Amino acid sequence: MPYRKKNLFLRATVLQSIRNFFSLRGFLEVETPLRIPANAPEEFIDPLASENMFLQTSPEICMKRLLCRGYERIFQLSHCWRSDERGRRHVPEFTMLEWYRSNSDYRDLMQDCQDLLKWVAEACGAGNGIIYQGQSIDLCASADRITVSQAFLHYGGIDMQAAVADASFDEIMVTRIEPALAGNVPVILMDYPAEMAALARIKPEDARVAERFELYVGGLELANGFSELNDPREQLSRFVETNKKRQQAGSPALPLPSPFLEELSAMPPSAGIALGVDRLVMLLADAERIDDVVAFTPEEL
Repeated sequence: MPYRKKNLFLRATVLQSIRNFFSLRGFLEVETPLRIPANAPEEFIDPLASENMFLQTSPEICMKRLLCRGYERIFQLSHCWRSDERGRRHVPEFTMLEWYRSNSDYRDLMQDCQDLLKWVAEACGAGNGIIYQGQSIDLCASADRITVSQAFLHYGGIDMQAAVADASFDEIMVTRIEPALAGNVPVILMDYPAEMAALARIKPEDARVAERFELYVGGLELANGFSELNDPREQLSRFVETNKKRQQAGSPALPLPSPFLEELSAMPPSAGIALGVDRLVMLLADAERIDDVVAFTPEEL
């Protein structure tokens, strides 16, 4: 497939440019174990078992433990696994970029995202913009920022808290909100309901929302970041609640990452974010399917 070969060369350039970006800004590249005793329990994400452990759904647990141990700026490019994820934009094994900053909050990550997009675009010769699925997008432009509450009122025609209460939040997000974010500049959707941010810090001036945001480009969800919760009691309570919701939905409860909870009180005010590398390459390659930017799909193995 000639187009895939071209995209894999592009992918290599993206990976190298990401490493250069963080190295020049004083971030330490780290490698943490891929097989771990427990991931952070999430309501709708099922990890893959690996003997008596699990493959990581994200490197966040170990990376946050490094923050607790005094590492101030770290990043990682790592493979992650999630069970039963397959679609136009999903594969069960994918590449994640995560970075963490101590003494920072989610606003610092928003700026990182804008700077990173510009850096990668210029490294790939796309400094003047890209075309993604027929839409012209300027990756170097300042991102539009909109709160989830504003988006629900403007595009969803419903109050955000009402959507949470009647369980329509996810459906409205997918069918009305995300399609409306497919503009010609990146979009930062910020201040998610507290119920939708299990590992994020609650916003001090508004307890209804958490300091969480997602980055969208061309309507494609690219990254999810937040100011970190560093209260171990509150985090344990949220994990327990997540497991209750899993069981109510017919899914098994997941083990808790006890060493992480034991170290969490040592974490300074921090912020962290996960960015889908495969999706970033999709944007730059104008690829409709994730299949076009990976060396092998699951069906080819």
